[in-house]
Amino acid sequence: MKALEILELDVRKLTTLTDIMLIATGTSSRHVSAIVDHVLLQTKHEEIPIYGVEGKQNSEWVLVDYGDLLVHVMQRTTRELYQLEKLWTPIESDERVV
Repeated sequence: MKALEILELDVRKLTTLTDIMLIATGTSSRHVSAIVDHVLLQTKHEEIPIYGVEGKQNSEWVLVDYGDLLVHVMQRTTRELYQLEKLWTPIESDERVV
């Protein structure tokens, strides 16, 4: 579906909420919706249980919850605004906040 800037974050050491976060960018609400539809269809074929889908109505930021995996598909401006990569990337030991 030509998702852009796909990033996988291992967040096991940062939270008990999930193990892996996938973040991808779509070029428009229609593109985000198509990416999410494709992800949902593929995981349905694999019989992977889906715990929830949020944001599909507007398709600015859609979250698909698979329990151990959270998939975030966002439009570029939304991704730049929330910067999940920075939020969920561990601080290196030499960059500690005092």
